[in-house]
Amino acid sequence: MEALELLDIIQQGESSSVQFKERLPHIDSLAQEMSAFSNSEGGKIIIGVNDKTGDLNSLTFQEIQAINQQLVNAASQSVYPSIIIKTETVKVNDSHLVVVEIKEGISKPYKDRNGAIFVKNGSDKRKVTSNDEIARLLQSSKIMFADELSVQGTTISDINLDLFKGFIKTKYGRSFEDLGVDLQKSLESLNLSKDGSLTLAGLLLFSDQRQTFRPLFTIQCVSIDDIEMTGNTFSDNETPIEGSIIEVYQKAMGFIDRNMKKKQTGSSFNSPSAWEIPYEVFEELLVNSLIHRDYFIQSTIKIFIFRDRVEIHSPGKLPNSLTVDNIRNGISIARNPILQSIAQFVLPYKGLGTGVSRAISLYPNIEFINDIQGEQFRVTIRRP
Repeated sequence: MEALELLDIIQQGESSSVQFKERLPHIDSLAQEMSAFSNSEGGKIIIGVNDKTGDLNSLTFQEIQAINQQLVNAASQSVYPSIIIKTETVKVNDSHLVVVEIKEGISKPYKDRNGAIFVKNGSDKRKVTSNDEIARLLQSSKIMFADELSVQGTTISDINLDLFKGFIKTKYGRSFEDLGVDLQKSLESLNLSKDGSLTLAGLLLFSDQRQTFRPLFTIQCVSIDDIEMTGNTFSDNETPIEGSIIEVYQKAMGFIDRNMKKKQTGSSFNSPSAWEIPYEVFEELLVNSLIHRDYFIQSTIKIFIFRDRVEIHSPGKLPNSLTVDNIRNGISIARNPILQSIAQFVLPYKGLGTGVSRAISLYPNIEFINDIQGEQFRVTIRRP
């Protein structure tokens, strides 16, 4: 790293990706910092900088040697599983500093020697105690997926057989009866059932009872006759939608339909009307929300129709290192692989990572916000 680049980073102060240390803390505290970066999005620890003032306090040769050894010991012996770090000594204004680079880990959650899990919280760190948050860390390491987990209290009798048989006919080109397979074995082979219970994927895709077991895994809709959420300006709203994932999708599209302005597509009086924003835009974005949202977060997808825009809020930031630019270019990471593999036979979903780019090609005035701190992904579609 060049001195000017490092000086620029220091002058910007501490952040969720940069931490200052005038000298190395106790090895337990250092391990907590390292695990927090590994469990989050990675970052740098800059040693030789006062964290209160930003003043440089040069390290001696002996200190640099000792610091490097302590860093290696902490990374390999006090963080579990151990991590690999990169260290570099940089001279800035006659001061020698050590820069430690810690990558986002691929084996989350990382713990200190006492088994505690930490994540970054702004320029500080915090201890993780929530089971849901631990599950999301496991999910990001592809050790656990929400849609493959059993939903306690469900049985295969909660399956809507008509929905499931329709899927079988679409996928295999033959009826369920013609295939002559056992229902329970079929559900288990497709990861829709496990040990007699439905998995979350099975519940969402093929059960009418989703609201009984997972009432928040649905969509809420509201239309507001204003440009902000103020007072009681709701012109239309929908209670959390019940039913299977296809019913949730269809009812949400129906809500959007009755709140979209329509325009004639031809000059004739009998010309069909079209939405002010192409129907296919919402088709792509809404299906993406249902398939790719974070089901470890107990919250609904929310649709807000304002006078000047439509917003879709999905629980969960983009997974792993995925960025808004990535998804614009058709790059995707499977957060819910069972849902994703089956949705193409149930919903208008291609499963090729092209949904966002297709929506943009149809209607460019769309903004995507990956709210990392708020654990939310937001889409804003400006109305013409």
